[in-house]
Amino acid sequence: MSQGLDDVIAAETRLSSVDGARGILVVKGFSLDQIAGRKRFEEVAHLLSEGLLDHLPDAKAFAARLGAAREAVYPLAQYIDDALLALPPMDGVRALTARIEDGEDVATALRLLAAPAVLLPAFLRRRRGLAPIPPAATAGHAADMLHMLTGEVPAPDVAGALDTYLVTVADHGLNASTFAARVVASTWSGLTSSVLAGLAALKGPLHGGAPGPIIAMLDGIGKPENAESWIEDALDRGDRLMGFGHRIYKVRDPRADALKAAVKRMSADSSALPGRLKLAEAVERAALKVLHARKPDRPLDVNVEFYTALLLEALGFPPDAFTAVFATGRTAGWIAHAREQRLTGRLIRPQSIYVGPEPAELV
Repeated sequence: MSQGLDDVIAAETRLSSVDGARGILVVKGFSLDQIAGRKRFEEVAHLLSEGLLDHLPDAKAFAARLGAAREAVYPLAQYIDDALLALPPMDGVRALTARIEDGEDVATALRLLAAPAVLLPAFLRRRRGLAPIPPAATAGHAADMLHMLTGEVPAPDVAGALDTYLVTVADHGLNASTFAARVVASTWSGLTSSVLAGLAALKGPLHGGAPGPIIAMLDGIGKPENAESWIEDALDRGDRLMGFGHRIYKVRDPRADALKAAVKRMSADSSALPGRLKLAEAVERAALKVLHARKPDRPLDVNVEFYTALLLEALGFPPDAFTAVFATGRTAGWIAHAREQRLTGRLIRPQSIYVGPEPAELV
């Protein structure tokens, strides 16, 4: 038995590979540094879908159809009422996504891919008392999402930063939410059901729900010179230090460097961001120093969540919406894995070991 299924191989995949020992992420034959900041999210989503969706258009037509799908999904924003606004953004997006009809075709996949990019900005604007902004089908996916959030056309480096983030998190091996999506797909349920399973798993703080608390940590530290003592006190209390350590990576998470580079490119368009970045870098140095001293036998380094928090804050997303932005990118991976499981896998049905009481007559 393997608690947490560590080292258990549950699927063969052509989608992504995570080499935790060397800190390498490969997506469909490309290393992360070949696509992050170089390919648009639409291109990577198309790359992941190749060979898995029938009648898949070429990359250029795929991007155009994704724009049209954003327009097709936008009417779901009418269902954002007071009851929905009382929920966290991730739950609001999940409830709205559930209105997309289940299916296995390209049209369903595109609507699911479009949904969080449209519905999250609409939800956040409604929560602020503002009207949602309709999508622009001809805009890039990341740029359109930011326009629907802020009402302004983003600068290229700003849109590029979100594009980089979405690409960086599009797929990452057999993580918890992707495995959940594959389990549902193995029952031959539809793509919507698989994506909903992924959303439910991603919201957990041990998976995709961690970036938000990193903002609270940065706010609590306040100044670079406070970082080491704040971290020492947090560890003395037994607090979990979010943004450091990873279940798979035994070295630095390669996604962290891609996102840090995107934040640095953005800093030229922001008066506040350079100071925030300086604080984050000080916290990173202090945390690694303290963690190495306290836990020399554990390879704890920066993970994707640390600079995710800084990037998404700079883009204007509130901390409680960070996980839903994560889902905007990861939906591409869920869809591809769900289709791969249905086409090449079988019903996922592992065994368990019963450790409860036996019936009296059997004792």
